[in-house]
Amino acid sequence: MPFELPENLHPDCGPIAWMLGTWRGNGHGDYPGIEPYQFGQELIFTHDGRPFFHYMARSWVVDEAGEKVREDAIETGFLRGKPGGEVELLLAHESGVIEIWLGNAGEGKVEIVTDAIGRVEGAAEITGGKRLYGNVEGDLLYANDIAAGGEPLQPRTWARLQRA
Repeated sequence: MPFELPENLHPDCGPIAWMLGTWRGNGHGDYPGIEPYQFGQELIFTHDGRPFFHYMARSWVVDEAGEKVREDAIETGFLRGKPGGEVELLLAHESGVIEIWLGNAGEGKVEIVTDAIGRVEGAAEITGGKRLYGNVEGDLLYANDIAAGGEPLQPRTWARLQRA
């Protein structure tokens, strides 16, 4: 599907402009202590001309046939473009975790790591993370690594999404 740069795109958002829009597809999840699973997902990046995108993601667990089994995760926040291709991602999760991510964007790639993590009582103890988003053949591919529950940083979820 062709993509056109918006006229009111803030210059600091140039390196992440390819992410704008709605993306849908499927992914995989795995981590010590959980059964590997497959999920469907939708990511939405919107903007209003200021130097950030509003971001919302939701996912649902699917069975081997791709049929929805149950709702899964929701996260929302702001992907902020900074001068020189730097980016900040502020995220809130339905599970009671909030995160600040810092990194860089350019040439169809966004690479970020956690800078700060907070959580409410009872939420999972996440101590670190790394995310990589890439524009590969027009699709959005991502890998989300986390360190949680005493485990070292390792893959948690990964997916390939198509522009809707």
